[in-house]
Amino acid sequence: MWNVISERIPTLFTIVCTLLAYAVPYLVYKINQQIHKALDPPWKKEENNKPDQ
Repeated sequence: MWNVISERIPTLFTIVCTLLAYAVPYLVYKINQQIHKALDPPWKKEENNKPDQ
């Protein structure tokens, strides 16, 4: 019985890879937001703040 259960538990490698599969794209997204906030030209910032009509 315990053998069946222990075979179904993911390995540490699988858990780490799963966490990285979430963390890496999320960090890239957040860094990209910060870069755009800091480096977008003024006309681009004004365009983003206007409501869609």
